[in-house]
Amino acid sequence: MINDAALAEKPTLHGPTITLVPLAAHHTEPMWRFTADEETNRLTGTRQAFTQDQIRTWCATRAEQPDRLDLAVEDPATGRFLGELALNDLDRDNASASFRIALTPGSTGRGIGTEATRLLLRHAFEEVRLHRVHLEVWAFNERAARAYEKAGFILEGRARQAHHWAGEFHDVLHMAALRDEWLAARAQAY
Repeated sequence: MINDAALAEKPTLHGPTITLVPLAAHHTEPMWRFTADEETNRLTGTRQAFTQDQIRTWCATRAEQPDRLDLAVEDPATGRFLGELALNDLDRDNASASFRIALTPGSTGRGIGTEATRLLLRHAFEEVRLHRVHLEVWAFNERAARAYEKAGFILEGRARQAHHWAGEFHDVLHMAALRDEWLAARAQAY
């Protein structure tokens, strides 16, 4: 059912304004700066501080992971690092995986997240042949929720006050994209 080679062989995916490339050791410096950003951590729920060596090891070992896909978002003209995204937590029995994305602070609000998400969903559904891709987003991150909807995710539910951050509880939105629905919507767009 799942095409394991489409996860194990890390692709380069080209969009109109961005390129998704395999996350690698040369992404260490911008990734480390990015993971130290307070607003990025708030939007992603990252609580742990990482050392540059930890980030270097993470970036350098992503290509070795046969059951997940970690890609850097880059500007194709300059090669500048704009963020990263992943298909992870693969569930072979149910042909599903989790999705996450985080963009650098200067890369938000320009449609990059929607474009990157669409590129990865196309790969997930057409090449990996997943049935379902799901995510969680904090309810206060309305910009991300809108980008996910534009890319094909549908709100499935809300976990009330399930995320605690900076002394407050926040709702968590559960969203998913299904292969058949995504393919049908894509066919209607053309």
